[in-house]
Amino acid sequence: MYAVQATGNGHITRARALLPALQQAGISVDFLFSGRSRERLFDMQCFGDFQHRTGFTFVTREGQVHGWQTLKSARIREFMADVRSLDLSSYDLLLNDFEPVSAWAARRQKLPSLGLAHQYALRYPLPGTQRAFWLKPAMDLFTPLDRYLGVHWQSFDQAILPPLLSLPSVTDGEMVEPAPFVLVYLPFESTEQVIAWLKPLTGQAFRIYADVPEAVSYGYVEVRPLCRQAFPEDLKRCQGVICNTGFGLCSEALLLGKRLLTKPLKGQIEQYSNACILQQMQRAEVMPKFDLQCVRDWLVSPEPEPICYPDVARFIAEWLVSGEDLQGELLARRVWQAVRSS
Repeated sequence: MYAVQATGNGHITRARALLPALQQAGISVDFLFSGRSRERLFDMQCFGDFQHRTGFTFVTREGQVHGWQTLKSARIREFMADVRSLDLSSYDLLLNDFEPVSAWAARRQKLPSLGLAHQYALRYPLPGTQRAFWLKPAMDLFTPLDRYLGVHWQSFDQAILPPLLSLPSVTDGEMVEPAPFVLVYLPFESTEQVIAWLKPLTGQAFRIYADVPEAVSYGYVEVRPLCRQAFPEDLKRCQGVICNTGFGLCSEALLLGKRLLTKPLKGQIEQYSNACILQQMQRAEVMPKFDLQCVRDWLVSPEPEPICYPDVARFIAEWLVSGEDLQGELLARRVWQAVRSS
């Protein structure tokens, strides 16, 4: 069973990247998603007849997490009922990407479990987490698992793997002709607000991807509906990326050598830590709140070199098939040896 937290597209992207490697290794896998309503999940055909549960999610408004609203929206009774009713008896392993229903069900049914998620890197002391002493206990409470593997841009000498990316979707194919637009993906902000922010930058084309029914243009600012096929193509062609500081899209921008301007989601320690690390790596400009001059300066900044990550999915699938009792730190060291910077 591969269980995925579906609040952010990065979790689902990681599952898309790992699925072909698991299948190629002969591993039979079923999926469970939670944290987003089934109706709001899109392009999910590759996951087959997946299961869905409500789970938990963060309530965000105007670019920040609202803790009280998040607590109010939590359906504790439904969660406990889902934990009790989820039958895992036909599985020999739970692979968990920050999904709480299956984690607690596996603990209850004594099913071996392995966590694989960017969030699990935060169980270790990373830049930007020094004051968050509660992080590791909170992670372990949210998804109590037997073992954990984090995912991040650096190893920090811990059980942390390089980014797990759907490599063909962003790197394969013929040379792509660059296009004079900036890709914008700020799902936690109001689309109207993002348009208002960018409109004064006349002469620079922006392509915003948002939860809208159809494409619409406002001069140099174009808004497009979310699309699994079009988004990676525009990511390859764009001049740069403006986004929140979630792990998935930032990782793809690093892989492609795109200029990156990022706005961390206020009140979200994961994104704050990501921003600190990107700054230390000198791989992104960070703006805590929208700053027109910051955008102008960023638009004329030089393009960085791409970072070449290995096929992490293949390493994981081979490790699972081998049955090798390899500790997370040793597996991480093996994978990071394959990382090369161009």
